[in-house]
This record gives sequence, structure tokens and C-alpha cells, in this order.
Amino acid sequence: MNEPKHFRWRVDGKVGVITLDRPEKKNPLTFDSYAELRDFFIALNDDPAVKVVVIRGEGQNFCSGGDVHEIIGPLTKMAPPQLLEFTRMTGDLVKAMRRCPQPIIAAVEGVCAGAGAILAMASDLRYAAPSAKTAFLFVRVGLAGCDMGACAMLPRIIGQGRAAELLYTGRTMTAEEGFAWGFFNRLAEDPLKLSLETATALAAGPTAAHAVTKKMLHEEWQAGIDQAIDMEAVAQAELMRTSDFRRAYEAFAAKKKPVFEGD
Repeated sequence: MNEPKHFRWRVDGKVGVITLDRPEKKNPLTFDSYAELRDFFIALNDDPAVKVVVIRGEGQNFCSGGDVHEIIGPLTKMAPPQLLEFTRMTGDLVKAMRRCPQPIIAAVEGVCAGAGAILAMASDLRYAAPSAKTAFLFVRVGLAGCDMGACAMLPRIIGQGRAAELLYTGRTMTAEEGFAWGFFNRLAEDPLKLSLETATALAAGPTAAHAVTKKMLHEEWQAGIDQAIDMEAVAQAELMRTSDFRRAYEAFAAKKKPVFEGD
């Protein structure tokens, strides 16, 4: 992986950590950081050494969304083809997050708004500090709530009625609401610590199987129950041919804990 220019990246063992690093502005995104994040998640498909990804923000805030002066201002002056190019590019970031095989964990503190809320939504697991304030605030700038897949994904996470309220009003969802509604998996005083602990545990597991779980969770949104059962039968049969499956059986037979290697 090339060293990114618009965010920080480090790898601890098998866990990669993305840090949005503009704390003086609460870590907003720019045209360049959107594109680089998209390309980075695409490249993770070819990085088998990284098993799990954690995304966080520097300075006790997650991400305040698109930078008002560097994105929203210029958008008001763009022609329709340029506007569509931008919205498709931002959507491609979410697609890249959903398609990369690594589980993604969002460690959320403070402000988590606009595109920042989308980054959290597109992650596989979300851990938040009590300070987390999440807002899908597109309506506040005269736009619809249907941004980067929010109208498809958010109702599946928290329910249609709750999602509709947040997307119509742009109001802030507290950390407690987010946990009660299922947006956040857990609340913690130190969500980064919890995220890294969970990521390390997942990275020690059967990573090929985790990748299939992620793929099926995504693809089965569009499948009926019978079709989903058939899809899972094919996926599980393939995994039964892996070395990790054999290792698990041999460890069980020997009354030992399996050591997974991801193959």
C-alpha cells in the first residue's frame, strides 16, 4: 500500500488504522480525501496482510463531513456533469468500503456528521464514545437525505421510521439513541481501544470466512429468503474446502484452540 497523502495509515500486526487528520476543523473531507479513501479501500482487495481496518478521527471528533469551503462552496459553481461526477465518486467510496474483504470498524467520538456519518454507516461495526453526535445533515444544506446510499442502508440498520426522521430533519442522534437503535454496536469511554481489541480478535480468526460473511451480508440485501439460503449454501461449501476449516476440526479433536491462518 502506498502512503496516503490526505489521511494517516498505520498497520499494527494484521490491523490497519485509518486516521482522518484535520482536527482543527473536526476532520472534514475534501475532493482529494474522498478520492484517496475510495482508491485506498479498492487497493485493500489486494492486501492480504491486512485482515481488519479501523477508521477513526484525530482530536476527539470522527468527521464533520464535506469541508464547507473546499467542497460545498465549489459545488455551487459546478456544471451538471461535474456535479454528477462528484456524487458518483462519493458513492464509489461507499461501494469500495462494502466490497473490500476486510471488516471495517468505526471508532466514533464527538462530531460524526454528513459524509462522516456515512463513513460510520458504511462500516461493518461501530463503537462510540458517549460524546458521539451523529447527524445525516444533508437537508440542512438544501439536499436530500439520499446521499451515498443512506436511504438504502440506514433503514436496514435502525429501521425505516427512525431513519426517515433523521434524514428528513437532519437532527443529531445522540450516542445513547444510536446504541438503543442499533446504529452503534457498543458504547465505550475509549472506542478506539475497544475497536482495536475487536479488530485484533477478528484478525486472529478465519479471515477468509469473515470476508464471505461480509460479502453475504451485503449481497443478500437484494435476495429473497430462498435465494439467500442457496447463496449461503454455495459460500459455506466453498469454505469447507479451506485449510482453516480443517485446522478447526483438528484442534477440536485435540481439545486445543484453533490457530487460523486465513487460507
